[in-house]
Amino acid sequence: MPTLAYDIRPEMPEDDAAIEALHADAFGPGRFARTAFRIREGVPHDPRLSFVAELDGELLGAVRLTPIRIGVTPAQLLGPLAVVPTHKGVGIGRALMRRTLEEGARLGEGLVLLVGDLPYYGPFGFNRVPQGRILLPGPVDPARLLIAELAEGAMDTAHGMVHGGRTRAELVAGTVGASS
Repeated sequence: MPTLAYDIRPEMPEDDAAIEALHADAFGPGRFARTAFRIREGVPHDPRLSFVAELDGELLGAVRLTPIRIGVTPAQLLGPLAVVPTHKGVGIGRALMRRTLEEGARLGEGLVLLVGDLPYYGPFGFNRVPQGRILLPGPVDPARLLIAELAEGAMDTAHGMVHGGRTRAELVAGTVGASS
């Protein structure tokens, strides 16, 4: 497939329907039962760190980060990351990953957690979480629990149960204050 001249831009509220359709197509109804989805349930994704790829007004892919805490340590949960099937394998997912991680680092985020495959996410700085250090409120293959440190030393305090949320004020201010 030839190189595409797509744009990556911040997600806007009017993208919601197209993104939901993309997620339904990519992950099916089983996505609602996954542990990562359950953590994100009821917690708004972070609009500062959610991006779409588009070409001539057509959504090609999307990535979202959702604010979480690992114990008391603020972090972001990556996902979903999805690309329309007709444009997979041309670098859109990788470009979305680079953009969201670069912006997260620029905004002072320290950690990004995800459930995924190390061969794909490893080149972006993700590593396996040491077994037992971070717990999710549901089943997950420990070999697929990955974390990227966007700020040196951020992993030092990250341990315990993952739960969703930080206050909007904490996100905007870039502070880690009390849990929400």
